[in-house]
Order: sequence, then C-alpha cells, then structure tokens
Amino acid sequence: MRHIAPSTETAAPPQGLRLIAIGASAGGVEALGLLLCALPATCRASVVIVLHLAPGRSSRLPQLYAGRCLLPIREAQDKEPLQPGVVYFAAPDYHLQIEPDRSFSLSLEAPVYFSRPSIDVLLETAASAYRREMLAIILTGASADGAEGLAQVRKLGGAAWVQEPRGAISSTMPEAALRRAGADRVLALPQLAASLALMTD
Repeated sequence: MRHIAPSTETAAPPQGLRLIAIGASAGGVEALGLLLCALPATCRASVVIVLHLAPGRSSRLPQLYAGRCLLPIREAQDKEPLQPGVVYFAAPDYHLQIEPDRSFSLSLEAPVYFSRPSIDVLLETAASAYRREMLAIILTGASADGAEGLAQVRKLGGAAWVQEPRGAISSTMPEAALRRAGADRVLALPQLAASLALMTD
C-alpha cells in the first residue's frame, strides 16, 4: 500500500457520518475527557473507543466519563448492534471488532503490539463495515497500534484525524499513524475537539 502524506488542511467530513472510532493509549484518559465533553447531544454517529489498559485491570471508563458527556456511555457487548448517539468503550482484555452487519464481536485472539483490545483490530473491521461513513481519530499513545488500521480506513474512503504529536503526552502513536497512513487533519487536542463538535452538531 502506498504511503499517504500527512496533511494539515481542513477536509470535509464524511458524507452521512455514522461512526467515529477513536484510539488512544498513554495520556488517553485526559485526551478523551476533552473530546467526549465536546460531543453535542445531537450527535447521531456511534462513537467507539479503544483505550489501552493493563491486562487483568477492570475498567470503570464509562462511569468515569458519564458525568461529563451529554451522550450515553457504556461498554460494548458481544453481538450488540451499534446504536446512533451512543459512546462505546472496548472491554478490557478483548479485541473489539465490528461485523459487516454493524454489530460488535469480542475476540480473545493474540494481542497486537502487546495490547488487547487493539486499535488496529477495531479500525480495520470498522473500515470494512462503514467505509466512507466513518471517521477515525488517533490520539496520544506509546505504541504504533492504530497505524495500520488508519491506513485501511483511508484506503476504503473513511476520514482520518490525528492529534498533533508535539502536543501529545506520548507522541509515539500519532507519529506512527502519520508515517504509515497520513491524515486528513493533524490538530492540537483543543482544535480537534472543537472540529469534532462542529462536525457532529
């Protein structure tokens, strides 16, 4: 697959946006707090998030963000159809996949970049299911997880945004995504949140 050069130019949002898929790792708790606070109650896209957690650690992410987000937040369940205007977090120690019928499936396949759930697994399966109807966002993180998935999103017509690496708590993940896939927008976190709010209002 050819390399797609990074771009900081504004790109039009996907036509008929149905899915926003977000990946983050080190520093992601703080970054996601800003993004989720920016989502308006009128957002009609499903929002699916993979945040790397240590194996065996229970997740209280839905409870953490519930009081700060205008949309309902819950952990994704196996075989559950995605609903518009709902924020889903991947469960700890399971890969989260999106099936062609736009339902979730959970997998215990091997970790990717030592992580399960994997951002790559989410993005690659989401790209096949949603194609031009999705936006993928890569935030701060300390591995290259998400880079291959972002490339697949762009290959199949979806939009890709990446946090400006210089402002990330850990620049490894956004830098890897830009090297491998490029992006339609490369934005500092406050501008990324503001653009997301405008897109989904």
